[in-house]
Amino acid sequence: MQTICAFANDINNWGGGYIVIGISEKDGFPILPPVGLKRTELDSIQKKLIELCHKIDPYYSPVTSPVVVNNKHLIIIWAPGGENRPYKAPATLSEKSQKRFFIRRGSKTVPANTNEEIGLIALAAKIPFDDRMNHQAKLSDLQLHIIQNFLQEIGSELFEYSAKLSLEELTAKMQIARGSREFYKPINVGLMFFSEHPEIFFKGAFIEVIVYQDEHGTSFIEKRFTGPLHYQLRDALSYIKSNIIEEYVQKIDGQAEALRFYNYPFRALDEALTNAVYHRDYENRATIEVNIRSDRIEILSFPGPLPPIDNSTLKQKIIVARNYRNRRIGDFLKELHLSEGRGTGIPSIYKVMQQNQSPSPIFETDEEKNYFLTTLKINQQALEIIRKQNQKNVPLNVPLNVPLSKRIKFILEMIIADKFITVEQLATNSAVNEKTIKRDLDFLKKNQVLKRTGSKKSGYWEVII
Repeated sequence: MQTICAFANDINNWGGGYIVIGISEKDGFPILPPVGLKRTELDSIQKKLIELCHKIDPYYSPVTSPVVVNNKHLIIIWAPGGENRPYKAPATLSEKSQKRFFIRRGSKTVPANTNEEIGLIALAAKIPFDDRMNHQAKLSDLQLHIIQNFLQEIGSELFEYSAKLSLEELTAKMQIARGSREFYKPINVGLMFFSEHPEIFFKGAFIEVIVYQDEHGTSFIEKRFTGPLHYQLRDALSYIKSNIIEEYVQKIDGQAEALRFYNYPFRALDEALTNAVYHRDYENRATIEVNIRSDRIEILSFPGPLPPIDNSTLKQKIIVARNYRNRRIGDFLKELHLSEGRGTGIPSIYKVMQQNQSPSPIFETDEEKNYFLTTLKINQQALEIIRKQNQKNVPLNVPLNVPLSKRIKFILEMIIADKFITVEQLATNSAVNEKTIKRDLDFLKKNQVLKRTGSKKSGYWEVII
């Protein structure tokens, strides 16, 4: 009862916790195979849990689920952070027992001290945005097929029963909707993960990836990734992995094994973008921006980190974070193995960048904590290789029979950066019409500077030296 109370108080905003009945433990580790419960005990234990939870003030009801593991019966109790926290529970089971606030401190359930009680009361002042009911949405805005795909991916037993449950029953079990029968509404995190277009409800809830093709910012390719949060995160990462991440192999004299490294280690980028999705404020309309430049990747989200983290804290390789802005978003990302939580993101990025022999990452915010900026600099060896290749491939210094205008040079630079670039993209980036671009391209082809290989749709440009 006290542990359920402590998880419901969720002082660290970690999303509550789980209790497993029917398994022995030693030194904090489960003893397997489980001892199990008698089948005849399952009903009486669940009834006793209801009785005990009525002693918690205000009333709190966890989610209980009988399961079978290795042919043994267990009861899983899921106690998510409660929306009416802080909660109190009796110190003992006697009727006159005084009620106390309980919290989790490490692996123990303990009564809260005075400072922790103040912290709990402060938490009660505001339910996290991702855990609030959305009054503008309807239950039908949650898509059953997206929910089922999620349950199947995480290996939930609920997937087997999802076809037999009503949408109301299923969403109640997952705690992604709540309310009375007459006013049953999705909560924000449910819409973020299980609606087709979360950006309808949360303006700016998408990821923009901008690939700059010059240092002046005049030429760029922009991609927008929308849909459920985990879809857009994976799609953005897949695009960057396919189009930006490069592996390099460098042979070393006198050494059998070649040196392998990447321009940017994908794991660092994965952690940084996942952190942005996890920790951004979805009440803020600003999008998550991924700016990819010639020598760095910048990931910008709004606002900055929660106290006590500031610029000086961000320079440390180990960060102890106590407050989390989106505990329920974190829960879903962890179930999908997209995030580990517990403040491991920044230390992991430092470690992966070091393993790739890349410069240390830079994490920044301002004094008012209006933004959070992560900068991943390119591996210097990769940068040198790219510069040498560019010097070899750039034809702009090659003497021609006719001079090249600034606009045509700009067109060539864009083609060198992206050989699949379309006429429409060239026109947009050059701020001229397509007819002018086609005339410039004909000029370059006529003077044997440029040629087109393949069909109009699937072909590409080749710059001739």
